[in-house]
Amino acid sequence: MGTQTQPRPDTKPGTDQPRAWNVVLLDDDEHTYEYVIRMAQELFAYSPERAFRAAQHVDEHGRVVLLTTHKEHAELKRDQILAYGKDALLARSKGSMSAVIEPAEFEGEPPNGGPSG
Repeated sequence: MGTQTQPRPDTKPGTDQPRAWNVVLLDDDEHTYEYVIRMAQELFAYSPERAFRAAQHVDEHGRVVLLTTHKEHAELKRDQILAYGKDALLARSKGSMSAVIEPAEFEGEPPNGGPSG
């Protein structure tokens, strides 16, 4: 009596791409455009023009995506924003700006969801 071999389902190694995450800067009234511009240049290597557009965007829309990357890098950049410190130009500034990370959504929006450049 022979054994019958069942065909194996097609098994391929995992091909899932890592999920992209957005680093999102949140607006507040305790930080100046100059602060946002300087921070974007220092932490994200933005040009002065792109940093200004980011400051405008966060001011007008309440949030701006500064970077889209893998989760570990997004967490690092968020933590750098949270540790950046207060705005020396405003006496009422008590600390860093707020930032979060969130899964990137690419349907109908540019990959960075904010100022390009």
